[in-house]
Amino acid sequence: MEEAVSHKKSVPPRSSMVLPQWTIELLRPPARVLSKLLWRIEFRGTNRIPREGGLVIAANHQTYIDPVWISIPIERPLRYLAWDEAFDWPIVGPLMRLFGAWPLQIEGRDPKAIRRAIQWIRSGGAVVIFPEGGRGHPDGSLKRFKPGAVRMAIEAQAPILPVTIRGAHRVWPTGQRLPRFSPVEIVYHEPYRIALRPGEEARECARRETEALRARIASAL
Repeated sequence: MEEAVSHKKSVPPRSSMVLPQWTIELLRPPARVLSKLLWRIEFRGTNRIPREGGLVIAANHQTYIDPVWISIPIERPLRYLAWDEAFDWPIVGPLMRLFGAWPLQIEGRDPKAIRRAIQWIRSGGAVVIFPEGGRGHPDGSLKRFKPGAVRMAIEAQAPILPVTIRGAHRVWPTGQRLPRFSPVEIVYHEPYRIALRPGEEARECARRETEALRARIASAL
């Protein structure tokens, strides 16, 4: 593993029904080994991952395994904004809560979920969000991004860490019941902060920066 930006780790307040961080740390090495054996996974740019401070982690979405893969090199407490309907699934729903996922309504606005995430970020935590809202196209190309990730970064005054998942669309494409074995690469881009231009409204900035975020992530596909 590449050396991270800072050796300090922020530890925001714990939420209920979430596994303690030491348990997650114990699961990290076997998750890495299994991913390496089954999908020959490679992690690029892990030295760019901030180890402390509020952070929005925004990635494209290709498989149900994406949150696990993204998290393997990120050695800090994480929370995930995930499709609210998945929390009603047997086994999957309770597991999502245990690993720190919060429900988010994909269609329409969900201010309660966003406020909760912003509070976590302001306390020094990191939140993972998939701006596509769901899994991308079967060929791996990106869907249109929703502005939630950028809006959180603006309001929380936190940097965004763009992440590109490459090759996973061949592992578990839409319509496929079980995952296949195919190489996967996770690319961590340079984190950056968003600043409003003079006279620019937050909504206009979010629209512009959402397209820029999409372009950053697409650049490594």
